[in-house]
Amino acid sequence: MIKARYPWGSFLKKIAVIAVPVALQNLLATTGSMVDTMMIASLGKPEVGAVGLCAQFSSLMFAGYWGFVGGGMLFYAQYWGAGDGGGINRSYGLTLSCMMTVGLLFGLLAVCFPETVMRMYTDKQHIRDIGVKYLRIVGFGYPLTVFSMAMAALLRCTGKVRIPLWGSVAGVLSNMLLNWVLIFGKLGIEPMGVRGAALATVIAQAVNCSVVLFASYRSGHPYLLAFRRHFRWTVSFIKAYLYKCFPIICNEVLIGLGNMVINIVLGRQPEEAIAALAVFRTIEGLIIGFFAGFSNASSVLVGTEVGAGRPAVAFARAWRLVYLCQGFIALLGALLICLHGPILRMMGMSGESFTLAYGMITIYVLFGVVRMGNWTQNDTFRAAGDALRGTVLEIVFMWLMVLPLVCASGLLLKWPTLVVFALCYADEPIRYVLMQRHLYSGKWIRPVTPEGQRALRDWKPDRRQTGEEA
Repeated sequence: MIKARYPWGSFLKKIAVIAVPVALQNLLATTGSMVDTMMIASLGKPEVGAVGLCAQFSSLMFAGYWGFVGGGMLFYAQYWGAGDGGGINRSYGLTLSCMMTVGLLFGLLAVCFPETVMRMYTDKQHIRDIGVKYLRIVGFGYPLTVFSMAMAALLRCTGKVRIPLWGSVAGVLSNMLLNWVLIFGKLGIEPMGVRGAALATVIAQAVNCSVVLFASYRSGHPYLLAFRRHFRWTVSFIKAYLYKCFPIICNEVLIGLGNMVINIVLGRQPEEAIAALAVFRTIEGLIIGFFAGFSNASSVLVGTEVGAGRPAVAFARAWRLVYLCQGFIALLGALLICLHGPILRMMGMSGESFTLAYGMITIYVLFGVVRMGNWTQNDTFRAAGDALRGTVLEIVFMWLMVLPLVCASGLLLKWPTLVVFALCYADEPIRYVLMQRHLYSGKWIRPVTPEGQRALRDWKPDRRQTGEEA
C-alpha cells in the first residue's frame, strides 16, 4: 500500500485560523495585566501586594469555573462537527449556568465579605484594608469575566475565533485608559487609587462583553444569542454532561491547590529568588499565552472530527498537533534564552536575581517542550471525550510525587532555589511517556454524538493513514 501524502498546507492553515487570534487575545490580556501592575506600582508596594493577593482569589475562581469551560468545549466541538445545533445550544446553556453560579458566588464573597477573603491571604492589617477596598468594587466584575470566558469558548468552537479577539482589544484598551483616568485622577476625576483600578477592571469587562455580544449579533451567530434554546435540558443530557465535566473540574481544582502549595514553598526562598520568580511568572505568562492558541486549535480540530464520525482524521491530526506544538515551544524557548539578557535587565534584574531568573528560564525551556506536549495531549483527549486519563495522571503525580519533593527540598532540606524549582517539573517526562502510549492507542476517542459512536465501531488506529484527502 502506498502511503498517502498528508495535506500539511491546509492543516497548518486550519491551525493558524484558530491559534493566531487566541494567541493574540492572550497576549493582549497579559500585556494589559503588566500595564496594570506598573500603574498600581506607582502607588506603593502595599498596594501592589494587596492587589496581587486579590489576584490569587481571582485565580481560585478561575480554577472553579475552568472545568466547565473544558467540558463545554468538548461538547461544542463534537456537536459542531456533527452539525447538531440543538446539542450546541443545550451544552452552552448548561455550561453558562454552571460557570455563572461560580462567578456569582465569588462576586458575592468579594463584595459582601471582603474582610474574610483578605484574612485568608495575609495577616498584615494595612494590606488587608487596601485589598478590601479593591475587592468590594472588582467583585462586581467577576460575573462579567466568567460570562466573557463562556462566550469565547463557544465562539472559538463554532468558527468565530476573531470575535473574542475584538472584545479583548476593546477591553484591554478601555482598562488602560480608565486606569490612567481613575487611579491618578485625570480629566477632572478625583484620584481613586486602587479603587480606581478596580472600577476600571469592571468597566473594561462590561465593554468586552458588549463588543462580543454586538459582534455576534451582527455576524448572525446562530447559537450565542439563541436564549430560548439554551435551557432545553433532559435528565440524561445533564448526567452525560456532568460525567464528562467532573474529572476536568477535579483536575483544575486539585492542580490549582497544588500550585498554590508550590508557590508558598517558593515564596519562602531568599528575597532575590522571590524577585526572580515574579519576573519569571510574567515571562511564563507570555509563553503560555502563545501556547494556548495551539491548545485551542487541538481541541477544536480534533473534537469536531470525532463528533462528525471521522476518527481517522482526528487521530491523524492529534499526534501531529502534539509534535507541532512541541517544535514551536522549542523554537520560542531557544529565542528566549538568546535574548534573556536584555529582557531580564529591562525588567530590573541584576546580580543574584538575574542569575536565578536566567536559571529558571533555562530549566523551564528544557522541561517546557515535554510539559507543553503533555498539556496538548490532555486537551486533545478531553476534546475527543476522554476527560479521565490525563486528569488522573496529572493529579496523582502532582500530589504523590511533585509536592512531596518540592516541600521536602524547599522547607526541610533547604536545597538551592534552582533545584527546588526544577523539581516542580520532575513528573513531566514520566507522564509524557504514559500519555504517548495512550495517544497512539486511540482509546481516547470517545464520541458523545451518534455519528461518532457509529463510526468508532469499525475503526482502528493506524499512523500510516492520513485520515484526510490531500
